[in-house]
Formats: sequence, C-alpha cells, structure tokens
Amino acid sequence: MKLLFISLGCDKNLVDSEYMLGYLKQAGIEFTDDETQADIIVVNTCSFINDAKEESINTILEMAEQKKEGKCKALIVTGCLAQRYKDEVLKEIPEVDAVLGTTAYEEIAEVINQVVEGESHCIIMKGLDYLPEANKERVVTTGGHYAHLKIAEGCDKHCTYCIIPKIRGEYRSVPMEELVAEAEKLTESGVKELILVAQETTMYGKDIYGKKMLPELLRRLCKISGIYWIRIQYCYPEEITDELIQVIKEEEKICNYLDLPIQHASDDILKRMGRRTNKEQLEEIIGKLRSEIPDIAIRTTLISGFPGETEEMHEEVMEFVDEMEFDRLGVFAYSPEEDTPAAEFADQILEEVKEDRRNEIMELQQEIAFDKCNDMIGKEVLVMIEGSVSGENAYVGRTYKDAPGVDGYIFVNTAENLMTGDFVKVKVTGALEYDLIGEIADEFGK
Repeated sequence: MKLLFISLGCDKNLVDSEYMLGYLKQAGIEFTDDETQADIIVVNTCSFINDAKEESINTILEMAEQKKEGKCKALIVTGCLAQRYKDEVLKEIPEVDAVLGTTAYEEIAEVINQVVEGESHCIIMKGLDYLPEANKERVVTTGGHYAHLKIAEGCDKHCTYCIIPKIRGEYRSVPMEELVAEAEKLTESGVKELILVAQETTMYGKDIYGKKMLPELLRRLCKISGIYWIRIQYCYPEEITDELIQVIKEEEKICNYLDLPIQHASDDILKRMGRRTNKEQLEEIIGKLRSEIPDIAIRTTLISGFPGETEEMHEEVMEFVDEMEFDRLGVFAYSPEEDTPAAEFADQILEEVKEDRRNEIMELQQEIAFDKCNDMIGKEVLVMIEGSVSGENAYVGRTYKDAPGVDGYIFVNTAENLMTGDFVKVKVTGALEYDLIGEIADEFGK
C-alpha cells in the first residue's frame, strides 16, 4: 500500500508528523507524494487560528474527493483539529475513517490496519496528560541538515486568546536523557542544526526537575560533536534567566538568536491577554539581551486588533516596534477562538481594522528590516547552504539570524560546487527587503 502524508501547521506539529512517519515506515508502508496514487491518506491538522482551521478542513475535503473516486481506501485525520473537533469531523466528512488526538499518534499504524480491514469511524484519544515517547525511527522531512527537537508538550500559561492548553494539555517536559539520545540519533543521520521547539521552551524541566533546566539541556546538547548550530524558539520573555543568557553567550554552538513572542506593547492589552509582562519589563528584557549579547537577533510576534485595542494602543505598538527595531517580526490579525475567554469579550474589532493595523505594523517592520539588511553589506557571515538557485551559479542559504521557513535568506553567488548543509563564509554584497546577497569569502567545510 502507498501512503500520502500531509502535515499542516507549526513545526511542533511537524515533529509529530515525523514520528508518525517513523511508525509507518516501521510497518512497511510505502510513501507517495501523489494523492491520485495513494491507498491511504493521513492529514495531520492544525486549528490554532481560523485560517489554520480553514486550511485543515479544505485539505481534508480535497482528500475526501480522492476517497470518493475509489483509489483511496483509508482517510485518517490527526492532530489539533482532530483533537478539538473529533465528532464534527466524522459527522460532516463521512469519508474520514478515523481521527487520532494529539497524544495518540503512536497508534497510527494500528489504526490504519484496522481501517483497511474494514473498521470505520474510529476515534482514538488519550488523556492530555499523556506524553508519547519520541519515535527512535523518526523520518526527518526537512532535508536532513536541520531538524526540530520538541523538548516539551502543552502549555500552562492560559493566555486568554489561546486554545492550546485545551488541545495539547498542560506543560510536560520530555526527560533530558531522551532528548539527548534523540539529538545524537539525528546528528548520526546528518543533522547539523537543532531547533529547539515547544509551546514554550524557557520553562523546560520545571515540571519534572523542580526548576528550569533549559540551560543544562543546552550545555549537554552542545557536547554532541555532530551539532554545529543550536537555535532556540518560543522563549517567553518573563522566563528568560541570567543563566540562560550566559549559556547562549558562552556556548559557540548556540546561535545568538531568540524567538521572543511578546504579542503586544500596551499594558492594558497585555493584561487582557493574560500575559505575564508589561511594556517596561519587555524593554528591560530586550535591553539586557542586547547588552549581554550585542549581535543577538531577536524575533517576535504580535497580535493586531485584539478586543479592546484602541487606535492609541495600536500607535503604542507602532512606536514600540520603531524603538525596539526587532531583527525579525511577524504579525497575526486577532482570531477569536471558541472556548477561549477573549472570544467572549464584548469589544471585538472589525476584521478590516485588524488587517489594516497588521499591515501598518508590517510596513514599518519592512523598513526596519531593509535598513538592517543594508547594514550587513560589507560584513562576512557564516552561512548554511539550503539549496541551489535553478539555472544560476548561485545558492540559497541562511545565517544564524534566520530560522528556516520564517526568516530571510542569503543568495550566494559562486561557481563552486556546494551541497545542502555545507557551511561557507560569505561576504555580503547587497540587500533586498528581507534577504541578503553575497559571495564566497572563505569556504568552511563542516
């Protein structure tokens, strides 16, 4: 049997997909990327915001058409949408044979066997306090030179706009020994960059060790010889400690890069969001990071049009972004999610206002990003090669400032033969809105 696997949503969901692919590979199932040739289709879904839900539903409906046409024998839905709307999925899309919750992905191969043998409308759920073990035969889908290491599941923060605790459970750290073993396995297969992810990485270990253990985990990961870059994502600002900053400073393998989701800059809105910081504290944390690590790249995310946001509050965000000059920034228009407190707030904002405010912030950030790119001209940077540019003597790469899929690229002009995953030193010769242009300065083979 041939199986098509579609993974939607965030990189944490992608890790779950890669674990499931490992179980399916162990079961002897052959993979295909052609839905017309697939006997089995699995869709790992997202339901974090409305756009993600729509994408998941539309993808399931498209795959249901393959089921109607007769080739596909089994359509399985997994992930956040399956966890949150299991009954609705089976009722509204009868072509779906089974749904698996966010903690039940270990059962994927067995569920497929059951469906192929004639069972239908299976619902497989486990408690949200359960933490599946990492699959040692994980199938990395990111090209092999980098991989995400999911260090925890769930979240305890309960921000008023967020549904994650209800579909992913409370915060559960993966034991450190398991993470180190998984990282070693990944590097043995050629992975050179590890990207640490969780709903929040900074709280790692608090639940099982009694204290925050991200610094210790980082030190242990840095000892693995095959790793060259370690990147940390999803660091809640209030949980960043001096110890964590020192580890980033001291360990050469850790990229001077932090993803620091702040969501807003108005104290009133931050309070309504259920966030744990105010504007002054955010300025203090960002100032400390830049003082201690002058070349640090800080990425953040914001939400525009949160209920109750006035034009003055929006302008406060604009001023904050202008002053902070974030290296990387993304903005989401607020999405009211059912079963969250914020969805019930009375002072909802019109969709067009949300989008206008989002666009204003992004236009400002575009100017900041362009200036920062221009400032890089003439400098030399270490670059990881991602692939070649078709038809040209050029390659696409990333600097330490760029996480894959969300940040910028550097286009490297060279006639040399490079491979994906190679490290080269590049002199920056030009700048685009978010990307750089460069040429080989001194090759690094790593």
